[in-house]
Amino acid sequence: MKSARCLALLSAAAWLSGCASGPDYKKPELEMPAAWQSEQPFHAAMPNDSALKGNWWETFEDARLNQLEQLALAQNQTLQIAAARLEQARQQVTVSAAGLFPQVNLQAGADRAKISANRPLSAYSTPNQSTVQNNFQLGFAVNYEADLFGRVRRTVEQAKASSEQAAADFENARLVLMSELAADYFNLRELDAEIDVVRQGIALQQRALEFITARHDLGIASGLDLAQQQALLDANRTQLELLQNQRVQYEHALATMTGTPAPQFKLEAALARPVLAPPPVGLPSDVLQRRPDVASAERAMAAANAGIGVARAAYFPTILLQPNGGWDSNQIGNLLSAPSILWSLGTSLAQNLFDAGKTRAGVKIAEASYTAAVANYRQTVLVAMQEVEDGIDGLALLGRAGMQAEASVHSSQRVLDLANDRYSGGLDTYLDVITAQQTLLTNQRQAVQIHGQLLLTSVYLVKALGGGWQADAVQAAR
Repeated sequence: MKSARCLALLSAAAWLSGCASGPDYKKPELEMPAAWQSEQPFHAAMPNDSALKGNWWETFEDARLNQLEQLALAQNQTLQIAAARLEQARQQVTVSAAGLFPQVNLQAGADRAKISANRPLSAYSTPNQSTVQNNFQLGFAVNYEADLFGRVRRTVEQAKASSEQAAADFENARLVLMSELAADYFNLRELDAEIDVVRQGIALQQRALEFITARHDLGIASGLDLAQQQALLDANRTQLELLQNQRVQYEHALATMTGTPAPQFKLEAALARPVLAPPPVGLPSDVLQRRPDVASAERAMAAANAGIGVARAAYFPTILLQPNGGWDSNQIGNLLSAPSILWSLGTSLAQNLFDAGKTRAGVKIAEASYTAAVANYRQTVLVAMQEVEDGIDGLALLGRAGMQAEASVHSSQRVLDLANDRYSGGLDTYLDVITAQQTLLTNQRQAVQIHGQLLLTSVYLVKALGGGWQADAVQAAR
């Protein structure tokens, strides 16, 4: 009968412990599409594919870009902040895990005190005396929470999940930084190419102005022809100034990202076209393993789930074991002798009886936090799939647009050559030449802009696929 009662008590304690510790974490199921919409023949990623591992920006084969990326990794302050937060989260795991073990404190003291002879009597038959005594103490105190209801265990679980989330956040900060730097760099290089096109156009229009001026001086060309050519030249000089202003802004942004004061940073113009290497694209489900922001959202769910257990534990008593011991003597020479030994064994239990709904509200808050974390995780996955689909379709459409733009440049050049010949022969007005010049310049700039957009889309697709991030970075934090 006694054994049956003990078994029943143990079973009840185990049941209560399970209730207090909260639900075990299970990753929510997501319905992922089987494939991307695009029918373009993109290279499929393999499990051991190294094209996106490590320094993915090196696939563009641009030495200056590689230098800037390495400089940003070493000096960018935003990345330093993310690294510091990761270190804080990892140390918080140690702080939380310490609650699983007893806390032992060493205590020592020494004092000399005089007792008053006029103090209240402890017995009417015994008069008080004034004494002066020494008191030497040496001992230890142990404080240990018996985690019967899982509060400490869930706190540790929550801290570990938060540490893993911080590791994913660090990887995401690194990916975003590298992507933004590459995007700004390619924007700057696109402007270099566009500035070169405009300068070539200005040189062409300057020669045309000189030609029209000479004809005007001979009375062959009209004042209108001269004014039209001057207006076109002035307009394109204005465009050149605006393009140079845009370039300066990107140059300053690159300086900040690389941790360099803007006045000390200079990036010379270059017309080399980086290699456009479309990244390998796997299945839609791959974004769940490759993207650090998805991993961060998933770890946030795990932390929120553990928070429910921490909140529920407040319904149950807190049990503390508090043994202590040591030595106490009025003579330091006898402090460590057997008669000086003292000890005590004790435990304390604290149970909240009434808190006006505070504990219940805390549980509801934790449950709502978990619900929000699940929704955030699903939204993050949806955004990830949107970004990948945008990148895939963007590369395909911009690739076709680029070929059409190159064809337009060749056609515009032929039109300008014909317009110049016909004007020189007196068959057309100079307005046709002006129109042909402007069309050629517009088409040349459009071709340059499309190539720049192709590079940007390629960078953003790499970012959408997770870049060089690997899940090992989060696993290492566990």
